[in-house]
Formats: sequence, C-alpha cells, structure tokens
Amino acid sequence: MHFKRVTYLSPCQKGLFVLQAIAILLLLPPVLKAASNDAPIRYLPEAKIFIMETDHTSYVFGINEQNALQNLYWGKKISREDDFSQAHTAETRYPLESQEGMTNEEYAGWGGMRYTEPCLKVTMADGVRDLVLKYVSHQVKGDTLEVLTKDMNYDLFVTLTYQVFPHHDIIRKNTTIENRTKQTVVVESAQSGVWYVPPGVGYRLTYLSGRWAGENQVTQETIHQGKKVLESRRMVTSQQATPWFAIDYHGEANEEYGRVWFGALGWSGNWKIVVEQTPNQQVRVVGGFNDFDFSYQLKPGESLKTPEFYGGYTDQGFGKASRIMHHFELAEILPHRPMPRLRPVSSNSWCATEFAANEENQKQFAAVAAKLGVELLMMDDGWFGARGARKDDHAGLGDWYPDPDKFPNGLKPLIDYVHGLGMEFGLWIEPEMVNPDSNLYRQHPDWVINFPGRPRTQGRNQLMLNLAREDVKEWVFNTFDKLLTENDIKVVKWDMNRHISEPGWPEVPPVEQKEIWVKYVANLYGILDRLRAKHPSIEIESSQSGGGRVDLEFLKRIETMNSSDNGDSFDLQRIGEGYSFVYAPKVTDGSVEDNPRTNGRSTPLKFRFLQGISMGGGLELCCDIRKWPTADLDAAKEMIGYYKVIRRTLQEGDLYRLDSPGDVDISAKEYVAPDGKQAVIFAFRHSQQFLYQAPTIYLRGLDDRALYRLQPIDGKLSEKQRVLSGAYLMNHGLDFKLEGDFDSTSVLFEKVE
Repeated sequence: MHFKRVTYLSPCQKGLFVLQAIAILLLLPPVLKAASNDAPIRYLPEAKIFIMETDHTSYVFGINEQNALQNLYWGKKISREDDFSQAHTAETRYPLESQEGMTNEEYAGWGGMRYTEPCLKVTMADGVRDLVLKYVSHQVKGDTLEVLTKDMNYDLFVTLTYQVFPHHDIIRKNTTIENRTKQTVVVESAQSGVWYVPPGVGYRLTYLSGRWAGENQVTQETIHQGKKVLESRRMVTSQQATPWFAIDYHGEANEEYGRVWFGALGWSGNWKIVVEQTPNQQVRVVGGFNDFDFSYQLKPGESLKTPEFYGGYTDQGFGKASRIMHHFELAEILPHRPMPRLRPVSSNSWCATEFAANEENQKQFAAVAAKLGVELLMMDDGWFGARGARKDDHAGLGDWYPDPDKFPNGLKPLIDYVHGLGMEFGLWIEPEMVNPDSNLYRQHPDWVINFPGRPRTQGRNQLMLNLAREDVKEWVFNTFDKLLTENDIKVVKWDMNRHISEPGWPEVPPVEQKEIWVKYVANLYGILDRLRAKHPSIEIESSQSGGGRVDLEFLKRIETMNSSDNGDSFDLQRIGEGYSFVYAPKVTDGSVEDNPRTNGRSTPLKFRFLQGISMGGGLELCCDIRKWPTADLDAAKEMIGYYKVIRRTLQEGDLYRLDSPGDVDISAKEYVAPDGKQAVIFAFRHSQQFLYQAPTIYLRGLDDRALYRLQPIDGKLSEKQRVLSGAYLMNHGLDFKLEGDFDSTSVLFEKVE
C-alpha cells in the first residue's frame, strides 16, 4: 500500500515560508516582472518614459531634461523596462546646430534652432512665429494615451493622442491643436506626427505612385539626405500617390524576410508625407495635412484635429507588413467590423448600355446576369436628369431624379424586377458634381467652387460643388437621403470624375478661404456618416475615376472601391499588386471587361476571369453579357461558381505575393484561409519567349506537416499526385504548363483532416 505523506507546519514556520516567498518574488529579474505586465501602455514615473507595446513591437518615448517629448525607440518588442534610459537631448559639437534641433522630438514645433520638417507651424496674433512645445500632463485610458503639451509662453495647447492595437501590431497617432489664447492663431502647417527609424544610412523607401488608369505602381528608391515628398493637392487622396510608406534597412527586405517600418495616413483630401534624412543621418517621416495653400484660423476656444497616422513594424518582410494591414483593416477600420459581409458578385451596366440605360434594357441585362449567378445588379450612369438630358456627360449632373422618358414609373419597377430574380440592386451616383447644363446649376451657380471673375475650369464637362458650405452640405444629404428612402438600394457607387481647380470660397472672408481643403472633406465625412446612420443596411462603393479616393479614413465609410478605370486584365495585375501592399483584398474589386476602354487589348475570357477573381474582393462583370455566345456564358457561370467556393478565403485570408508581375513574365499569388483549411493559388503567364518552361512556383503559409488535396481547374498542373504535403508544396513547389501569351490557371487546396 502507498501512503500519502502530510507535512504540518507550525505558525512560525508558515510565517517564515510566506516571507521567503515574498523575497523570491522581489528578487525576480526585471524582465520577468515586465512580462507579467500586459498593459499595452505604461508610464515609468522615475524614468519619465512611456512604453507602448503590441504583441511583437515596442514604441517608446520619454520626457527629457528640457521637459520636451523625445522619441527613444520603435521596432521589435523589447520587454525589459530597465533597458530604456531616461530621455536626454542630443549631444552636438556642431556650432550651426542646437541640441534641441538634433534631438528626435516626438512632436516638434517650428521654433528655435530646428531645421527639419516641423509637425506644427503657427503664427500668433502678435506676429510671433516661434513655437516650442513642453510637456504638461498625460493620462492613460486602456489602449489610449493622451499627452498634453503647451507652448513655452502662449496658451496654445497640443494634445498628442496614441492608440495601441496590440494584436495587430499597429499604433495610431494624431494631435488636437487648441487655442486657449484670447486672440486668433493662424495654423500654417498641421501634421499628425513623426515616425523615426534607427539612425543610419542606406535605408530604402517603398511607396506607391501612378496616375489615372495606372494606379499604385510599386516604386523603390534609396533614401538620401534631403526630403522626399509624397502628396496630393487635388482635394482627394488621388491616383498620383497613395498615403503610405515602407522603409527597410539597406534594401535587404523582400516578401518574407527583413525589417520593415511602414505607415499609412487616413485623410481623403490634401495630404502629405515627408520622408527626410537629416545631415545627422536620421531618417524621419512626417505626415498630415498638406500645407500647400493651407491656412487655418483658430479663434479663441477653437481646435483643429489632424488626420490619423498609423504605423507598424515587422521583421518578416513586405508580405507580413501587408498582411498586418489587411487584418487590421478588416477588424478595426471597415464598416460592420470585425466581420463585414462577403462581397457579392456584381454586374455593372456601364459597359453594356453606358448613358442609354432605361428600364427595358436594364431588365434584359439583369435577366442574363441572374442566370450566371450574379448577386448584385449595379445600374451605372445615365438613369437621371430632366427628360432626355443625360444622353452623354455634358448635362444632368445635379438633377438626381429618374429621367421620366427612361423610367416613367421611377426606379421601383426595375428594382422589384431585380429583386424578383434573387439579386440586390445598386445605383451609380456622383453627388459632389454638377453640370453647368443642369437645373441645379441654373438655380445655384454660386454653389460651385470658384474664384469670382476667374475661369470655372470644367473637367469631364462638370464643376465641383462646394461641400464646405453648410447649405450645399445639407442639400447633398437631403437629396440622397430622399433617394435612399424612396428606393430599396443596397449599394451606391459614389463616384467623382474630376479633381479640383480654382479653389475659391468667396462667401467667407479671404483669411478663411484656405480652410476649404479641410472643411470640404470634414463635411463629406459628415454626409456619409449621417447617410449610413439613417440607412444602416446601405453599402458604399468608392469610385474617383477608378481608385482615386481610398485611404484608411475613407475605408471607415465604404465597403469596397473601384480599383481602376483600367479594365485590362494584364494591367490590373500590376495595379492590384500595388493595392495589396496597403489595402485588404476584400475592399478591392476584380473587373472582367470585354474590350478594355484603355487599350482594347484582347485577352482570353479565362485569363480575364481569373485575374478578376484573384484580386480577392468583389468580382464585377462590366460586359454586355446580352451579346455573349453560349460557350462564354457557360464559362462565366462556371468561373462565378468557382469564385463563390473560394470567396471567403480570398476576402478574409492571408495573401502571399509569390511572383510579382513586374519581375518576369510569370505572376502568381496565393490565399490561405484564416483557419488554414483551404488555400488557392493563381498563376498567369503573359508573354512566353524562346519556349522556356514556366518557373516553379513555391507556396507559402501552409502547415508543412499537413496533407492537402489538390483540385486544379484545368490540365495546366504538371504534378499528377493529387494529395501532397505542405512541406512538398512549399519546398519542392509546383510546375505548370503555362504556354503562349496570356495563359492562366488556378488550383484549390483543401487540407486533409
């Protein structure tokens, strides 16, 4: 038999045991004590240091001996608090520089001997243009830190706000500038914050540039001394540049390896990001409102909030940086987060009927679309305006009621017909624009943005309404509130087909007119927020002549975006790759067109469909499917069915860019479902030369010990084995028989349980 030994302790022995236990806890190494503290934000009062932590990163700044905020670290997580020393201003031996000017200040005003890009520049009522901010106080509220600073003399206060998203490895910062003086302060530059990477040279900048029909081209260059300015001056985010940056050390990072610091600005108007390497070999990134033609009057008691600036870090390359952004957007940014509904398959009428849309041809279009498995009919331009006015783009914008010739009984009969086919209904609108040939313009010519006595330059035969005006803002809201109230519309395509010119606002004093850049966008946000609140089931597709208005702030108000007016499947591979660096596949749409308007390039239907599906978001047909032969309709139905099988993986899974379309004549991408049970690969070949075999494609993100059942959609896969291990797929790779020009294929992988 076995007996359990029981030990009895006397009261004195028990007391001694407790004291020994306390002593052991007190002697634990600091790193263990820090590990037990999982608060995302901590303040160390003795060292005067703020520590913000995510699952894998740390962001640290402190209060130095000058009572100024000083950045200390941003990078991979360092858990031991005692590793960080109190902040001290930089030492300098240069007579032309000051300690403050060479210190990595957390939010530097333009004042003293500071010569780098400032975060804030103001003019006081007495003409003083010197601003030196000092720490006043702070408060921590869970995952949010607010630090109050103040000018050394004037009652101008700046609150720095940080929010930590621990499980997404993202930190968000912005500021609120408040005038507590008794006179007006003029803000001349207001930035959201600054990001620092470790001092050194040889860093590489990655950014996205482009133009209409050529958005988001990946561009990389070495950072040299001086400034690189990424910006928009167009009153929209713009096709010309995207408010995002990534920096890696010595250009060593690739898709899966290397240290990458990255950030994105949330602002849908004029923005700028300045990437600067100082003479002291310090790379810093400042971003916020574009200060070109910018001035903002802060009257006593008024405040100005800057855009939100997001930053992240990974040591696993650009691919991981993108996946961090994607999952963050799904969980924290998009409407209906954290589980936005899956994007539907849609069919857009534009490529079929253009301005000639009417009840009869839209019903014909809808009947064919429903048979293919389409889930949403989007009626595009041409449905509105006075009788017969909207026959092209010269007239009708502003008169948002159904054309009585085209829709004699309004939109309801068409919407009811579409619903009867089992589809949702969507409608194209362009609320911010007006044609001079419209009833609205004839009634309110003063509502457009203009300088009195100067030309009113038209773009696409239209002018911009001044949404900064309260009466215009209310008119836009009321007009489209009425449209949504009277019609069962699921999705509105919110378009904007020009950029700003002559940015005048003659109804306000000249000193306030430059505020149009901020107030226009703020009122646009207000309109969208009110419409969504009153019509909570509505979804919005953003289109600014394609992808000209998308950023993290606009994403809070839309479900999807029109990626580009370029419908060429080959061009869209490069455009889609650029988008994927910043934006979740779920918010992009994959367009399938007959003959793209941009270049008329003819590509196989299968290539067009697989490219559209591989974009990852909503699949959209912009074709006159009424004229398709039976074989094409059957192929389209099969492709739409395939898309629905893999849709959740595409929209919510991990994206791996396996081969870039800009490197060789092969491009490939892979998606892995959140639970790892499904994966799908797409491979494209655009221009075979010299009969070379397509290179081997190596998968990523799989379980190397698991087995996967392969389901190719065609006979292009060389491997005959239909069950393979994750280790084989990632290390041996797959070979495909991709031959000739514009060949394509896809394989579905199901994890064997």
